[in-house]
Amino acid sequence: MHTNQESAWESETSWLHWLLANVRLVIFLLAAFAGMIAVYWYFSPAEATAEIIAATTEGSPSAPFYKPVAARPVVQRLAQSPGPLRIGIISGHKGNDSGTVCLDGLTEALVVENIANQVATQLQTVGVPVDILEEFDPRFGQYSATAVISLHADSCVYYHDGLTGYKIAGSSLTNSNALQTCMEQEYGRITQLPFHSFTITEDMTDYHAFRELPAGVPAIILEVGFMNLDRDILTNRSDVPAAGVYAGIQCYLSQLGFGN
Repeated sequence: MHTNQESAWESETSWLHWLLANVRLVIFLLAAFAGMIAVYWYFSPAEATAEIIAATTEGSPSAPFYKPVAARPVVQRLAQSPGPLRIGIISGHKGNDSGTVCLDGLTEALVVENIANQVATQLQTVGVPVDILEEFDPRFGQYSATAVISLHADSCVYYHDGLTGYKIAGSSLTNSNALQTCMEQEYGRITQLPFHSFTITEDMTDYHAFRELPAGVPAIILEVGFMNLDRDILTNRSDVPAAGVYAGIQCYLSQLGFGN
């Protein structure tokens, strides 16, 4: 008859025999369990993320898969290209009044409109989109352009021999320095007129169109000459000042990277 001690020993012996006989199965089960623990740990979201998932997927049979991705800085690989090409030419006083009127009836509006039309024709010939704008054009507020040039002419009255030449003022609301420099350089070179800087008025520096055009549109006002001492070049040889304005615009466009 077996004692209790002998029965316990026989039971332990049978377990050892079973483990030894099924050692491969035991190792497989242990490895599978360890693998499940590792997978669960790796793919479990952080506590805050788990709360978001629980809140956004309530009642849903499945939850979205979240994988953290390291932030990468955005690097611009190519230089920013200039915007669509368009030139606006304000024909001074057009659609509003005559401007300066000479004793024989010649008007500032007529003089500058003739020059503006010639400049526009030259630009169109080389494929540059251009608009002739009125003095108080309703398009100003929404007018997007590469540059705006307003053409005017100075007095018909003779005071002294020094009242000859051209003058320029640029918008102080948008950086127009490059446009102004190009126009001053090229207009003077082609017309051979002197730069008349000491008669630039507040009407030029605070020209109304500068305030009405959208921010970011470079703009200048150019007085093409005096209608007394410069009358011949402004009327009989108007192609010369037109060529000067055209050259100033092309100088500026070349700096922006637009081809001729």
